[in-house]
Amino acid sequence: MMDGMTSSDTTNESGAGKGSEITVVHLMRHGEVHNPEGVLYGRRAGYHLSELGRQMADRVAEHLAGRDITHVVASPLERAQETAQPIAAAHGLALATDERLIEAENVFEGKTFGVGDGALKKPANWKYLTNPFRPSWGEPYIEQVVRMMAALGAARDAARGHEAVCVSHQLPIWIVRSFAERRRLWHDPRKRQCTLASLTTFTFRGDKIVSVGYSEPARDLVPKHLLAGAKPVKGGAKAFGA
Repeated sequence: MMDGMTSSDTTNESGAGKGSEITVVHLMRHGEVHNPEGVLYGRRAGYHLSELGRQMADRVAEHLAGRDITHVVASPLERAQETAQPIAAAHGLALATDERLIEAENVFEGKTFGVGDGALKKPANWKYLTNPFRPSWGEPYIEQVVRMMAALGAARDAARGHEAVCVSHQLPIWIVRSFAERRRLWHDPRKRQCTLASLTTFTFRGDKIVSVGYSEPARDLVPKHLLAGAKPVKGGAKAFGA
């Protein structure tokens, strides 16, 4: 486990699958994005890291410099690719891309989605808010679990006995962690423990997840209103699912 990491057992080690090697997969959320319009950018192209976001990426690369990382892979979206590049470079690795790590699909892409303004005030959008358990406004949670578990498995296989880093997005990371920790998938977006440039770390014995940990190497760089549990700011920080 990494310093400062919290963890919880998710599988009894005696039930581990074939093989006994330990493989670690760090599922990282990208850094801050340049988004002056304050829209939910989702899967839209053209959204790059801000200068602060690049600092976050560099910080995590430094944090992981001494780790036994043999595989780095990212979502195809620019913000994830840019976050992963310093980590890959620090280990002399080519950066791979996995479409399964992409952000969750959302009907509100390109719209503002804040408190007291934006998409929620428009009656035409209310039909998308009828079922928070699926959810009705975007990619079903269970579909996110399936693709993210497959991506984790591929990274595990690519780094057998070593460590891998997968750069993805807040919602898919939180959903696959919730699944691994046997929590319900529907949730309050404000309470996701998955801040910018954070690491959600899955430890495998053979093919089985035996623990899940969480750490925030760049926490001091993250604006306070974007930390887990912070109150939303009217007119800003609208993209919870980034």
